[in-house]
Amino acid sequence: MTQVPHAPIAHRFIGKVAFVTGAARGQGRAEALRLAAEGADIIALDICEDLPTTTYAGSTPEDLAETVRLVEKLDRRIVARQADIRDFDAVQATVQAGVAELGRLDVVIANAGMTSAARAWEIDAEHWKATIDINLTGAFHTAKAAIPTMIEQDSGGSITFTSSVAGLVGLPMLADYVAAKHGVTGLSKTLANELAPYRIRVNSVHPFGVETGLQMTELHPVLDSNPALGTLYMPSLPDGISQADDIAAAVAWIASDEARHVTGIQLPVDLGRTNR
Repeated sequence: MTQVPHAPIAHRFIGKVAFVTGAARGQGRAEALRLAAEGADIIALDICEDLPTTTYAGSTPEDLAETVRLVEKLDRRIVARQADIRDFDAVQATVQAGVAELGRLDVVIANAGMTSAARAWEIDAEHWKATIDINLTGAFHTAKAAIPTMIEQDSGGSITFTSSVAGLVGLPMLADYVAAKHGVTGLSKTLANELAPYRIRVNSVHPFGVETGLQMTELHPVLDSNPALGTLYMPSLPDGISQADDIAAAVAWIASDEARHVTGIQLPVDLGRTNR
């Protein structure tokens, strides 16, 4: 479970506003809290409902309310909205409402996503469409809604996409997710080139396993019965799995001015998986 930091580790986001998607729980909540602990006000978005294509429960309005409570406990302001990132108008309205109340937009964390597991040839049309629409089109909507405000401000900024190890290598049983996350990686690289003249940096972060309670129960039987595939899911470091705060720490660095000359990179936070 994500813990509220006892005190700001740094003060890298004082006077800044960050837009975080998938903020009701897990990595999104951890990222919102980390940036708030370092001084940022937050615009938070989450769908807050179950998805018909996943085996795990979706976030809830109560989860998003808890994120609000925890950010406010850090004495930061937050504008939170329940919205589907597949709906561009809803995403844009969330950004506009947040900017109207909080005054600006400096940091974007495109984190919202989902996944399910199946052999590539057994993925049905509903699952394929949902995975692409949420993970890739949703990331595009997040950036598209935020970029005009950031350009108009003329003060630079950063956009960080949550991709995945699946955005760098061909993990088995995740063809739709791999396709979507490779798309996110490519989108990030193109935007880094397009937005560089505006001093808006764009990078992607690539976690491996993160302990957030989102378990793909359908994946494990196949991997257990096929050791060759299972080895592709083995990290190098002995920890075995990352915590949401581990990813939030990496995101906070790459989104901060400490990384002001870092753009267009793919940062693995993956326990050494992509080095195997």
